Amino acid sequence: MRMVTAIIKPFKLDDVREALAEVGVQGVTVTEVKGFGRQKGHTELYRGAEYVVDFLPKIKLEVAVADDQVERVVEAISHAANTGKIGDGKIFVSVLERVIRIRTGETDQDAL
Repeated sequence: MRMVTAIIKPFKLDDVREALAEVGVQGVTVTEVKGFGRQKGHTELYRGAEYVVDFLPKIKLEVAVADDQVERVVEAISHAANTGKIGDGKIFVSVLERVIRIRTGETDQDAL
């Protein structure tokens, strides 16, 4: 089992959600986050004053999947979230040791 974590631009959320549904993903956790990478933020003008926005709004998606789904999920996210511009985000894949569904007590693959 793997945890696929993706950081994407907020306006790409619907596209990514639809792409994940097409490859059979049943559950996704979505969190609004802020951060920066190579783009290092930007400057904005507000009421005549210029200020630096260091942390940009992003969306963090977390998807727990079986090992055989990982490549399809990563491909779906990367295609749907791609704009070709800086700040498109990143995808992280990590190992899940154990999963438990609280309601039923199911574990591991059955809990996904």
